[in-house]
Amino acid sequence: MTAMPSNLPLTPQDIDTPTKRSKYTLTIVGCGPKGLLYANLFADAGFNVLCTDTDASIIRKAAKGKTTNAIPEAETKLKNHPNQEKITLTTELKHAVSKSKVVIITLPTKADEQKKNNNTTTINTCKQIGAALHPGTLVVYGSIASVGFIEGTVKELLENTSALKTGQTFSLAYSPLMVTTNQTDLALTVAATDKFSLSFATTILQTLTNNIKEIPDLKTLEIATLFTITKQDTLLALTNEFAVFCENTNADYFKVLDALNLNVPCFRPTITDQENCADAYLLLEDAENLNLTLKLPTLARQINEEMVKHAVNLTQTALRSCGKTLRRGRVAILGSSPARDSFVRLIEQKGAKVTVYEPLANKKETLELNNIKTSLNKTVEGTDCIIILDGQEPFSRFNLKKLKPLLKPPPMIVDLAGKFDPSQVTTEGFIYFGLARGNDKK
Repeated sequence: MTAMPSNLPLTPQDIDTPTKRSKYTLTIVGCGPKGLLYANLFADAGFNVLCTDTDASIIRKAAKGKTTNAIPEAETKLKNHPNQEKITLTTELKHAVSKSKVVIITLPTKADEQKKNNNTTTINTCKQIGAALHPGTLVVYGSIASVGFIEGTVKELLENTSALKTGQTFSLAYSPLMVTTNQTDLALTVAATDKFSLSFATTILQTLTNNIKEIPDLKTLEIATLFTITKQDTLLALTNEFAVFCENTNADYFKVLDALNLNVPCFRPTITDQENCADAYLLLEDAENLNLTLKLPTLARQINEEMVKHAVNLTQTALRSCGKTLRRGRVAILGSSPARDSFVRLIEQKGAKVTVYEPLANKKETLELNNIKTSLNKTVEGTDCIIILDGQEPFSRFNLKKLKPLLKPPPMIVDLAGKFDPSQVTTEGFIYFGLARGNDKK
């Protein structure tokens, strides 16, 4: 193989200070949670960042400092960086790629109705990137990949559309970013098609953290990442099973966690669904292609998908406890959980009328979706209960005393995020039901 020109990769000395980094532009492809986390991190490091997405609605949210999955740290930084002209949001993918030394792909994994990986968007995006790619560019695949996807599909598409050669005239690496709200201990893994690409990618990523582990080949990192996701999904399934057990024994799961010194995010029950957990299906599909069945991961995914229905049933039970029903009932949804759309769809199918609190929605969105409200008071006014879907929103600032008169009596909170202390809610005169909480009113 022809050696890559020595002047192609950046050296650590080229970007060892924020001032030097300010001379370089990076493009983040995909303005979802992963893309915006990467954008924030590189902007913090001093780079100029172009963040691009073909979905104009995602760009609009990002421009307002809003992430699709409501990650507080990302949102705080996102609101600041545009004012500092460190992050530019754009729908012009090819233009962004042509201006950049580094391109990072962070498109979300998508699954079809059969729970199979749908690569259409990624494939089309890689073609566009390749068409605008110039010699000397590093392309980092930062999303989750199935086994062999980068070495095969991504590499082939980029080479065919750019007429460039990996390891000779451009670099290709894989560094999957696992979305987390804790960026203080950022740890990254990286693999590449060749040693030159690996060196280039490591040099860039070291501007974010020194905690980088180089993996010898792409397939190893692809499999390791899929194993990590599957392990997390399996742990979540066990957590969700424990939560449901505590509900049925009138015990408080969160007190059990305190007793075990395990009250940390990874042991908190979470509502997920098929539509927003496509990464968890990748390993199952790879196994199926090998005529294998992974029994435990398959069962775990089924358990986690059922949590949306369980949350709906819990809401129904809560309303019935005070003589109300979902049918013709009115509920206010607070929180932007990835499973929100599925949850709303299910309770609407049971006849409920839903209003959703979306403080950063624009006028067009509120007109097109008449259940979206930008005012908290208008969201809860005249409803039978407030449903807390996740713990990301700043609910601690909500004044329950002021909200109470707005609800139909008796006022009720269904806490699906474990956000509130039940005793504090009931002290304010609300009926409280919660995921993973025992309730004697059942």
